Amino acid sequence: MGTPAAVVWDPALLAYDLGGDHPFNPVRLELTIAMATQFGVLDGVDLLSPEPAADTEIERIHDVAYVSAVREAPMVGWDVGHGLGTPDNPVFSQMHEASSLVVGGSLLAASKIASGAANRAVNIAGGLHHAMRDHAAGFCVYNDCAVAISWLLDNGAERVAYIDVDVHHGDGVQQAFYDDPRVLTISLHQSPMTLWPGTGRVTELGGPNAQGTSVNIPLPAHTRDPAWLRAFHAVVPSLLKEFQPDVLVTQCGVDTHEEDPLADLYLSVDGHRETYRVLRSLAEEHAGGKWLALGGGGYQLLRVVPRSWTHLLATVLDRDIDPAASLPPEWVKDVQRRAPTALLPRTMGDGKDTAYEPWDGTDTQPVDSVIRDARHAVFPLHGLDPDDPRD
Repeated sequence: MGTPAAVVWDPALLAYDLGGDHPFNPVRLELTIAMATQFGVLDGVDLLSPEPAADTEIERIHDVAYVSAVREAPMVGWDVGHGLGTPDNPVFSQMHEASSLVVGGSLLAASKIASGAANRAVNIAGGLHHAMRDHAAGFCVYNDCAVAISWLLDNGAERVAYIDVDVHHGDGVQQAFYDDPRVLTISLHQSPMTLWPGTGRVTELGGPNAQGTSVNIPLPAHTRDPAWLRAFHAVVPSLLKEFQPDVLVTQCGVDTHEEDPLADLYLSVDGHRETYRVLRSLAEEHAGGKWLALGGGGYQLLRVVPRSWTHLLATVLDRDIDPAASLPPEWVKDVQRRAPTALLPRTMGDGKDTAYEPWDGTDTQPVDSVIRDARHAVFPLHGLDPDDPRD
């Protein structure tokens, strides 16, 4: 790997807390870091503490008026608008400070890659991919993914590829760079016909100056690991090979898991682990080894997120964990103290087989129509043959 990977973490990031019984609960971050620590994944790693991002950095992506509204929202008693104060995005104390710290974390991770201090960097508190230029959406106040990409483009990167594996469409990042040919956004998500935000169709291809740089792979509900991986491999590697990014940025939401309460894809922790390993090898092959990994969604707080993101941290650090490994006993004890009725898994995997059959140009599986639609929409715009599985 060359340079050591950078890991951004500070307990202050737990302040991004939408409160009450909101599904976006920061305990998932706390439990992930605890699990990774007890596994030894973080041994000898200096965890990097971020500073809040300056307004000038946030305003790369967000309107000045929106940033002001976020800052003032906890103090004002009337409707602030901008998507704030909704059930999805309730106003909370120190909202601007907590949100700008998340952005600062992703900028710190990006800066380590840009400076050459690290080839890979990870901020599991990041990945807030739904925030739009002038409004909050989908639990996301500021779009740290888009801010980090914009910053990378101003600090040495000529092309950035963004891959979003969250169950929800990466709409805010797609929108931010929809007409920018320097940024390739690829989102694999549950079909917009059956899941919020209702965008991410294969026909969303980018603006007039960037046709083909917006790529969407909308998967049918109940898709499992082998079909998900078949679709990923049929579309993503060819486009990365052709685009040749300087950095790979990935949003690694784990709400694709079959136990996630907010969506209907049926992936496993084993599938998540395999995805991270594939992303790592694609970064090595097509982005000079430069990989910025961010968190995202994931709402099975005890059984899924800590295991999946411990695998993410381990993969970034080249300290891969066997899915058959037992959970750390101290971690289990701590969770049982907090949630005595919780049923915890025994191992770091779900015992699922992630082997898939590569797409061969035929329609033999339900996911193949999605593969064909995505390839036919995008591949010709990159000089690739949509019908030739070698492309």
